[in-house]
Order: sequence, then structure tokens, then C-alpha cells
Amino acid sequence: MASRPARMPATLRAYVGVTALMGPATRILARRRLAHGKEDPERIQERRGEATVDRPPGRLIWLHGASVGELLSIIPLIGRLRERGVAVLVTTVTRTAAALAARRLPEGAIHQFMPWDVPAFVDRFLDHWQPDLAVFAESELWPNLILRTTARGTPLIQVNGRMSERSFRGWRRVPRSIAALLSRFELCLMQTVDDARRVEELGAPRVSTTGNLKFDVPAPEAEPEAAMILAQSIGMRPVFLAASTHEGEDEVVLEAHRLMAPRLANLLTIIAPRHPERGDAIATLAERVDLPACQRSRGDLPRLRHAIYVADTLGEMGLFYRAAPVAFLGGSLIRHGGQNPIEPAKLGAAVVHGPHVHNFAAVYAALHEAKGAVEITDAETLAAAALTLLTDKRERQRQRDAAGAAVAALGGALDRTLAALEPYFLTLAMRGNR
Repeated sequence: MASRPARMPATLRAYVGVTALMGPATRILARRRLAHGKEDPERIQERRGEATVDRPPGRLIWLHGASVGELLSIIPLIGRLRERGVAVLVTTVTRTAAALAARRLPEGAIHQFMPWDVPAFVDRFLDHWQPDLAVFAESELWPNLILRTTARGTPLIQVNGRMSERSFRGWRRVPRSIAALLSRFELCLMQTVDDARRVEELGAPRVSTTGNLKFDVPAPEAEPEAAMILAQSIGMRPVFLAASTHEGEDEVVLEAHRLMAPRLANLLTIIAPRHPERGDAIATLAERVDLPACQRSRGDLPRLRHAIYVADTLGEMGLFYRAAPVAFLGGSLIRHGGQNPIEPAKLGAAVVHGPHVHNFAAVYAALHEAKGAVEITDAETLAAAALTLLTDKRERQRQRDAAGAAVAALGGALDRTLAALEPYFLTLAMRGNR
């Protein structure tokens, strides 16, 4: 078992004490989140730790991935566990991740929303599910969940872990608190050497570098009929995709379209916002600058009169990456930290991105070393890069090949992660069934 601190730091004691009083306040939080569509009204009780599904018999492994990216990274791991016949509970935080879970989780895996980090809610959740092993993906560090899970003797492991330089600096302001939390982890399996160094410095007792599980996630699929219908609608038009855009980036993409349009007859730009609920606002922005737009969420298909196609739906990025030979990855022109370039690289879309990619620094570093991605800074440089890649087939193919090779070379994290977890699987098997 991982070492335990002799005494909980004052900051953690204060956190536990304050959150213990917050149960009634979560009713207000729930109403606000429901009003903004951030919670599922039919499953809001799960956020209070109230299960909506029975616990299956036997040993149970609980895996948590907060949002879409984290869940995607552990789906192959979940699949391997289900192949072993292990009962699996998967928790997420966001509704978009829950929708992805409904489509992509292997048969037999159970999904629930993660409870809010209130002691009573966490206890209720753990009383029902009684996990034999807990596996958290990436950077989830909720104190009550960590403290109360491990207090029951449940081993806790971090997989696909990451610790950004920004988070590292923040945690260093409360060194005893982060050390007390990280000491509760049996094992921290980190994406990069830098991630591993940071969590070791913060107090994690057992750390290993296993790589990024996202490199081993299969490329997103596209429903064949939908792909055929979209291809027929687009025809021979040149297509540029702006994927996972955030507020403040759409204006840049629209201006880049205006700059490219005189050189590319009938150019179609697809804008797929990171948050599909922004679709109406993006369509309005386009119309204001005289770029006719239509929205997929309304059942529209792009016609020749449309300059902009707003792809404001969930679970269809595989379709749009296949439709566009060049993709700008959003979250990178603002200080969000960038979006994952692995999927477009696997599907053969030439990758263009802004300067802010610290969320996926190692991935982008590998792509740039292989000359498999292009960095831009504004509408003018975005237009220039996209125009070159759309018109120069040889350069586009060279960049696509380089990106694909770089991503393939970084694979193998799934096998390394499973090898590190094997002793824990064996221990569970030796304990027998409940």
C-alpha cells in the first residue's frame, strides 16, 4: 500500500470540513447547471452519489475519465478489462462524455456520473459500488474522493497522468496538501518524463512513465451512409475544417476563409465548435460578415451557396476529419492549451494550430520534429498555411505522412499500462468473488 501521511495538513482538513457542509448548497448548484444544460435531469441524483444501476456481483474495477478526452483515452483499457471478464464501472463528469460513453463503451461496462466532491455524496457512492480498484485518468485530484476511497483500503492508481508546468507551480504553493493526496496513490503512470518528474517532486511515492494512451485510441469512425451523403453534398469543392474551436477563434477562422476564397473557388469551411451549443452564435457571426452558413444540428447539408458549414453535433468528428484534407485545431489561438491532434493525424488531415498547445506539448513537439504540423498566429498566417496545403498536393501528402509516422511511433502506452496494472489484477483474482 502507498504510504499515508501521519497527519492531514490544515488546508485539507479545512477543505473536508467546508465541503461537508455543502450538501444543501448543491441543490442550488444543481438547479443552475440544469438550467444551463450542464446536467442530465434524469440522472442528477448520480451527482449526489445515488446510484441508478445495481452493482454487479464479483470484483469491480472503477475507472474515471472526467470529460471526452480523458474517457477516449481509457476506452481501449476498458475494452481489455471487459475481455478479461472483469466488471467495470466508468464515471465521467460532463454530459458530452456521458453521451460518448453511451456510444463507445464496451458491452457490459456500467456508466455513472461522478458524484460531487462532498463527503456524504462520496460515501454514498462508495457504499453502493464498493470498488476493489480505482483508476483515475490524467489529472483528476478531488480530495474527498481520494481520501475516502483509499481510507477503505481500495488501491488507487493514476493512468495516462499529466501534470502541466502551470499546475505544478500552483500545487507547489500548498506542498503538504498535494503530497498528502499523491501519497494516497499506489502508482502514478504518467504520459511523459516531465510529468513524472513533477509528480515525484510533489510527493508521489511510486511513479512510472508509460506514455500517452491517446496514441493507442483507434481513429474515430464515421457512419458510412452519413459520410456518403455529406460527400455528395460537398462534391468537388475544396474543404477546410476548423475543429474544436473555442469562443474568440471563430472570427479568425471566418476571416481566414475570406482571405482564401478569392484563390479557391467555392471554398467550404466547416467549423466544428468544441461546445456544440455555440452553433447558433457561430452561424450568426458568419452571416454578419456576409458568409452564408448552415448548421448540421438543424439537419442542414452544405449547398453551393453556403460558405460555412457549422458542424454543431456530437460524436461526428470522424466524419468531418475524413471530409477535409486540412484541419485547424482550436483551443490554440486562445490560452486554452490546444486540442488533441492525434485523431486528425491518424485520419490523414494535415494539421494546423495556434501557439497555445501546452495541453498536448509532447504530441505537438513530436509532430514539429517530424515536420508534420504547421503553427500559425492569426487569420493571415492561418489563411496562408491552409491555402498552401489545399493547393499543393505534394506538400500536403508529405505533411500527412510525417504526422502519421510520428503518431504511430509514439504508440504502445496501452500495453505498458496494462503491464504495470497486472499485479493488481492478479491480486483481485486471488481474492476471489464477493
